Amino acid sequence: MIPARPDPRFGMRNQSILEFAMPIHRSFAMLLHRMGDPLQAAVERAVETIWARYSEPLTLDDIADTAILSKFYFSRVFRKLTGTSPGRFLSVVRLYQAKHLLLKTSLNVTEISYLVGYNSLGTFTSRFTRSVGLSPTRFRALALSGYPDLPPPEPPPLPHPQFGAVQGSVSVPTPELPSRIYVAAFKDPIVEGWPIACDVLDTSGEYLLHSLPEGTWHLRMVAVALRDIDPRPWRRRPLCVGEGQPVTVRKGQVLDVELTAREPGCFDLPILLALPELDSWRVPQPALTAPTAGR
Repeated sequence: MIPARPDPRFGMRNQSILEFAMPIHRSFAMLLHRMGDPLQAAVERAVETIWARYSEPLTLDDIADTAILSKFYFSRVFRKLTGTSPGRFLSVVRLYQAKHLLLKTSLNVTEISYLVGYNSLGTFTSRFTRSVGLSPTRFRALALSGYPDLPPPEPPPLPHPQFGAVQGSVSVPTPELPSRIYVAAFKDPIVEGWPIACDVLDTSGEYLLHSLPEGTWHLRMVAVALRDIDPRPWRRRPLCVGEGQPVTVRKGQVLDVELTAREPGCFDLPILLALPELDSWRVPQPALTAPTAGR
């Protein structure tokens, strides 16, 4: 576990990276942990560096140096443990931090873009919009207004000859805790943008992902608490996360895929998808007031 670090610019403490979750290649990481492989410790140092120095102009050489590995070997090991490249991991962290600065400070979008390592406002805005599914300004406005959710379009009924579907069951390890469960299919392992299909459950049970075009899709799930939660969306953490193997969908086909939930891990990428943080419909709205710098 990587400890929280102080942020001297805002006097705030970053949360443990265990709070930033979506799962990727956990079985490989667990195997290395049981073996005591020093490569896992090397990648942990690199991940800690990314979270601590995301605002700096980090290069692959800089990150590999913290792992004490050559950048070419380091890149291969990093991808095996996290499911993505060091550069993509850094980009996801920067956008994730931007989401939270939009919510917990009164800084404008230009200031935030520079604070998370972007030199171009246009580049930051386009990447944020593509990854989160909303522009920075709209994301902030909807979250602070207590917008209940952004439901996906109604899918056509099954069976549909032009699409496939995935169904199965999902459960949380602590069923006694009321939670909301999001299940979605994405084109790659990173949870970003609007999914190709999604389902939202208010308890463990059966899910169904409609209208999946032909292709290979990555299934991801996350459960968030509905009681005793911080009214500030940026302070919430998932109860659990889960994933399935990539699935290949054909027209008119319905696949059965069971999803297993687990606690977040240190190699999990942050969730860039906007929906969990905007889905504040059970949170007392007076608590969602406009933030101020340093709060």
